[in-house]
Amino acid sequence: MSALSVSRQNSFGVIEFKYVHSPKSVILHAVFFDLRYSVSCLDLEEIMAERGVKIEHTALNRWVVKFAPLIAARAQARKRPTAASWRMDETYIRVKGKRTYLYRAVDRADQTLDFLLSERRDLSAARRFFKRAISTNGVPDRIAIDKSSANLAGLQAVNVILKFTGKGRTIKVRQVKYPNNILEQDHRFTKRITAPMPGFKAFHSAAATIAGIETAHMIRKGQVATNGATAFQTFTKLVT
Repeated sequence: MSALSVSRQNSFGVIEFKYVHSPKSVILHAVFFDLRYSVSCLDLEEIMAERGVKIEHTALNRWVVKFAPLIAARAQARKRPTAASWRMDETYIRVKGKRTYLYRAVDRADQTLDFLLSERRDLSAARRFFKRAISTNGVPDRIAIDKSSANLAGLQAVNVILKFTGKGRTIKVRQVKYPNNILEQDHRFTKRITAPMPGFKAFHSAAATIAGIETAHMIRKGQVATNGATAFQTFTKLVT
C-alpha cells in the first residue's frame, strides 16, 4: 500500500511534527514553496536564508516525503464537490532516469479529481486509478479518455464491478484521439514545478512530491475553501 493510500485512511488524524529539529512554521513554509513554485532546492535554500532561516536540501526532501502525502489526503477530504463529467489522461515523470506514469483526472470545470503515480502504464494501473478516483469522488456519469486500450480496458473492468454492485449503474465512456485538451494544459503545472528539481531518485519520494504539487495546484484552483486566506495560509490550515 502506498504512503498516500495510508495517508488517506488517516486523513482526519493529527499531523505530528515530533522528532523534527525545526519549527513547524519553517517546515511548512519550505515545503509549500517547494511544491508551489518552480524553484530548485538550492534556490529555496537561498530564499529561506534571506529570511534568516538555514535549511539543507536533504532536510527539505525528508519534510516533503513525510508531510506532503498527509496534507494531500486532507485536501482530498476537504475539497469542494466536483462535476460528474470527467476527463482522464496520463503524462510521464522520470524516476531514476526512467519513465513512470502520472494518471490524472479533472472534471469539466478543470477541477482536480485524483492522481496516481504508477511504475507501469497498463490495465492494472488504469483500473487502480479509476477505482481510487471513484472512491474519492463518487461514480461519474461519463469519462472521456484517449485511444489507450489499457485505459479503456481498465474502465470496462470498473463498469463490470459497478454493474453487479452499484444497482446496475455504469459509466459512459467517450474515447477519442484528442479529448483532453483541458487536462493536457493542466499537466503543465506539474511539469513546470518538477522541471528545476534535480531528478527523483526513488519512486516513493516522487509519489510524495507529486501529491504535494497536486495539492498546491488544487489550492491555486480554489478547490479548497480559503475564507479569504492566502494560498499558504490555506495550506497550513490543512495541517490542523
